[in-house]
Amino acid sequence: MKKSIFTEDRKYTFSDYFSMSASVKEIVTELGYSLFTQRIQLPQNLDYDKNIIEHLNRLYDTIFLKINLNSEFSKREFLISPLLIELAQLMDITIETENTIFVNDKLAGSFDYFVQGKQNLIVIEAKNKDIEGGFKQLAAELIALDCYDDLQNRPLLYGAITLGDIWKFAILDRHQKQLIKDINSYTIPHNTDEVFGVLMGILME
Repeated sequence: MKKSIFTEDRKYTFSDYFSMSASVKEIVTELGYSLFTQRIQLPQNLDYDKNIIEHLNRLYDTIFLKINLNSEFSKREFLISPLLIELAQLMDITIETENTIFVNDKLAGSFDYFVQGKQNLIVIEAKNKDIEGGFKQLAAELIALDCYDDLQNRPLLYGAITLGDIWKFAILDRHQKQLIKDINSYTIPHNTDEVFGVLMGILME
């Protein structure tokens, strides 16, 4: 019998998964799901004023040149927040930070960003340097959401892990109990329009 990755009688929060030695696949499997890595056809909405992207990229040029982005907090404040504020001005969405849920002793904690539109939602996890460790944490968060009764009307749950300048997306298929990790990465400011379009597409889908 394979040894569990979890320590008996210990409680785990989402942030504990970030530093786990177990792989993403081991974590997802032990929580009762399967993991796939593939190219995802993410929803996109490009029906917005392109001046928004020009404004964001000018802002990012200044930020990268003049601000020392040496922490998770600074990246959240200066790279992620401007993008979400522009989305909020365009759409009927709510943005919660440090939103906390409890499912059980293995699935509890808070999300960096919980963004909800009329039809869909996305969990955004911000990390400083380790995108793979961040994906372990994001996986646990999406699985916790799947177990959360209030959200049973949504067949897909979307998530993103970001270092501020790098974004990767994932989808949890709730019926198939599958977590799908996109092989694509998007960079800021080179792919600002694509990141913005994907976030907008998910929330409007």
